[in-house]
Amino acid sequence: MHDLHTIKLELLSPLYYYGDPLLDPFGPKGPEAEQLFCFALDPVQAQSIEPDPRLFLGDVLLRSYADPSPAASGPAPERAESGNADRGERLVLPAGKYLFAQVREILDREAFINMAIEVQKDGLWEGFSPDSRLYLRYLYEDQGPVTQVLRPIP
Repeated sequence: MHDLHTIKLELLSPLYYYGDPLLDPFGPKGPEAEQLFCFALDPVQAQSIEPDPRLFLGDVLLRSYADPSPAASGPAPERAESGNADRGERLVLPAGKYLFAQVREILDREAFINMAIEVQKDGLWEGFSPDSRLYLRYLYEDQGPVTQVLRPIP
């Protein structure tokens, strides 16, 4: 995978989204769209230095999009960290510590899994024990698409 650099990121404030159970994590992305997905990972694969890419991703726990309006940036009245919410329910990417990496393109499923596995390998090599959840975030930055991987760490 292109010059991927995994870093430890401390997200100081949560990021808020709206649930949409119809969003496809690997479907077409529109311009300026910001989306967040959370996957459960197979517990064995989630801690393996050589995980099997076919078994790596589990169920999609969260499907959401960001509201680009300035009024949407405040705290959400409801908090949900997993589970698909009805359209419009507020969801959150919690504040906390993450293994983090990004590439400046939208990745297909196979390339995303390869990226997520590289992040996991880097984290395990550095002595972290990443959570068995994996966040996939799409956004547009500097007039171009970005794919981000975030894995919660203690």
